[in-house]
Amino acid sequence: MKSMSLNLRIMIGAAIGIGLGFWLLSIGESDVQRGTLYGAKLVGNLFLDLLRLVLVPLIFASIVTGVANLRQHQQMHKVWVTTLAFFFGTMAIAILIGFGAANFFRPGEGMHLAMFADATRDFQARQMPLPEYIAQFMRGLFQNPFKALAQGEILSVVIVALFLGIALVIGGERYRNIRGLIQELQELCLMIVGWIMHLAPYGIAALLLQLVATQDAALLMSVGHFIAVVIGSTLFHGIVVLPGILWAITGMSPWHFFKGAREALITAFATSSSAATLPVTLRCTEQHLHVRKDIASFVVPLGATVNMDGTALYEAAAALFVARLAGIELDLMHQLVIFFVAMLGAIGAPGIPSVGMLSMVLVLESVGLPTAAIAILLPIDRILDTVRTAVNVEGDMVASVVVDKLTRDSSK
Repeated sequence: MKSMSLNLRIMIGAAIGIGLGFWLLSIGESDVQRGTLYGAKLVGNLFLDLLRLVLVPLIFASIVTGVANLRQHQQMHKVWVTTLAFFFGTMAIAILIGFGAANFFRPGEGMHLAMFADATRDFQARQMPLPEYIAQFMRGLFQNPFKALAQGEILSVVIVALFLGIALVIGGERYRNIRGLIQELQELCLMIVGWIMHLAPYGIAALLLQLVATQDAALLMSVGHFIAVVIGSTLFHGIVVLPGILWAITGMSPWHFFKGAREALITAFATSSSAATLPVTLRCTEQHLHVRKDIASFVVPLGATVNMDGTALYEAAAALFVARLAGIELDLMHQLVIFFVAMLGAIGAPGIPSVGMLSMVLVLESVGLPTAAIAILLPIDRILDTVRTAVNVEGDMVASVVVDKLTRDSSK
C-alpha cells in the first residue's frame, strides 16, 4: 500500500469508510454498530488531534518566514509594493467571489449533521450581541504571545507572527539567525505533517464511517452541489476576473495570455502543486509573455508562496458550507474573520498538495466550526485542488505581467 500515492490511499480509505458506514446503517442499532462507531470515533479524533498538534507552530513559522523573506528585495521597493498590493487585491476579490457563490447557491443548506451537534452547541453558547462581539474580537487579537501559542488562539498567533515577520524585515541581517531558526521550525513542522498524512487514509475512513452511519444519502447530494459551486466560482475567477484585470491594466488580450501560459496552467492542473510548476511558470512568463527576467524571478516565486487566489476562494466557500452542515448561519463578523484568516493563512503556505488542508483547519478553528468536517472535504480535495492550483499559478503570471507593465511605465 505504501507504493500507492497518498491521494489514491485517501480515496481508498474514503471508499472503505463510506462502505462500512452504509453497512452499519443496514444492520441497525446493535452492539456491533455501537462498538464500531466507538472505535471509529477514537481513530478519527486521534487524526484530528495530531493535525491540531502541529497546526499552531506551522502557521506561526510559515507566516513569519513568508513575511521575513520580503527582506531580500528591499532594493526593489516599487516592485514588491506593487506585487503585494496586486496579490492581496486579487485574493480579496477571490474570497468575496467564494462568499458570494456560497451565499447565493447555499450548498449544504438544510443539512444538520448529528456528528457536528457538539460543535453547534458550543458555537451557539458563545454567541453574543454584535458590539460585545466586536470588542471581544479586537481584544483577542493582541495577547501575550506565549499564551496565544500555548492555548492555540489562532488569530492572536497570526498577529504575533505578522509583527515578528515585519520586525525581521526591518532588522535585516542582524537577525538572520532567528530567521533561519524559524525557517527550520517550518521545515520540521512540514516533516511532521508528512508523517501525520500517512494516517490520513485511516482517519478519513473513520470520520466518513461516522458521517455515513449517522446521516442519510442527502449528504452526497450536498457534497456534489458544493463541488459544482467551488469549481464554477473558481473558473469564473480564472477565466473572467483575472484576464479582465490583465486586459484593463496592460491591454493584453486573454487569448494572448492563455496561449502563452497554457504549458504552466496544464502542469499546475496535473500536479496540483504551484511549487512543482515553478520552473515551467518562470519559462512561460519570461519567454512567452515577455516579462523582464528580474521581475519574473521575483514575482513568480513569491506568488508560489503568498498568492493563493484559488485556495482563498475555496476556503471561504468551504467554511460557509461546513457551517450550514452544522446548522450554523455565520453572520457578517464571522465572515470577516474568515476573510482575514483565509488571506493571511496563505502567506508562507508551501505550494504543495495536502498542506492546504492545514490552512482549512485553521480557517474552521478561527470561527469555532467543527474540524471533523475535513472528513468531507479531504476526499474531494484532489478534484478541487487541480482547478484551484491552476488559478493560483495563473494569478502569479497575471501579476508578473501587470507588475512589469506598471513598473516599466513608472521608470520612464
